[in-house]
Amino acid sequence: MRAVRFHEFGGRDVLRIDQLPQPEPDADSVVIRIARAGVSPLDDKVRTGVLPSSMHKPLPLVPGASAVGRVEDPGTSGHAPGARVLLCGWGYGTTRDGTWRELAAVPPSHLVPVPDDVSDDDAAGLVTGSGYLTAWLALTKTARMRPGQVVLAPGIYGAVANAAAQVAPILGASRVISTARGADRLAAVPRADDLAIIDLEQETLSAGVARLTEGAGVDVVLDGLGGDLTGQALGTLRRGGVLVSIGYTAGTKAAIDVTDLIWKTARMEGFLFTAFTQQEVADTYRTLLGHLSAHAIKPAIDGVHPLDQAAEAQRRVVEDRPLGRVFLDPRA
Repeated sequence: MRAVRFHEFGGRDVLRIDQLPQPEPDADSVVIRIARAGVSPLDDKVRTGVLPSSMHKPLPLVPGASAVGRVEDPGTSGHAPGARVLLCGWGYGTTRDGTWRELAAVPPSHLVPVPDDVSDDDAAGLVTGSGYLTAWLALTKTARMRPGQVVLAPGIYGAVANAAAQVAPILGASRVISTARGADRLAAVPRADDLAIIDLEQETLSAGVARLTEGAGVDVVLDGLGGDLTGQALGTLRRGGVLVSIGYTAGTKAAIDVTDLIWKTARMEGFLFTAFTQQEVADTYRTLLGHLSAHAIKPAIDGVHPLDQAAEAQRRVVEDRPLGRVFLDPRA
């Protein structure tokens, strides 16, 4: 079978198509044929070698953290041959070979059935980048958001903020606030009654939140950016609010005003997927697939590329930063 791999760290030119043996199922695995493999910024970080060695397997490595496909050989798992499934386990494309390949042998517990009325693209959009999973778990488990609260999720073009704009209202948020830079990127975001976006080229985050909340501030911040924005976002919290630190696209160092914590009795919490069991992850995706089937959420899709365009797909994600998710189709 064909697979994208890299044998050394470096630029996108180290990606190449290799021929690998077809996987065989055993008592602990199911073979799936991949229809959509997600492309995310994590794949780029792994390939460039910036992660510690404990976070990736020895090279060569097949990238790709997520996938949607069909059961090719169920082994003894009980999964039906031909069933459409979403892959939702951890470590793909890092500590184990990932999904940029035609076939993969995976644990049965990592597979969640995809409803018949949900397309491969929509299911893949749900899982690529883990934005919907992150937003749901961060709001319900970490922040413990309550109905009627206001959520700030900066960076609407990121997977987490984009998903939070749809997930938070389902959970009862009265409003979601996000950010973008520039009129063109702002105009490309679909409008929603419960979503407000601050153009950071026109006003600061604190000024925008103050305007939109009439000075009251927000209850929950989902911070997927880090860097200088963390301190600003913390300052927008109202009394008793919480900032959940999820990512560090804008940097790993942040300066905060401790009075934003003390005087508001606010809190900051870190978010990491390993805090949740595989069962919790699978159950959350079942819930999200139900909302997807009911058209309560709709992932944004940017495009689908064949395996031999993996480098271009990575470039698209990292450099162009599209609003929608990007996939590879190993069948093409």
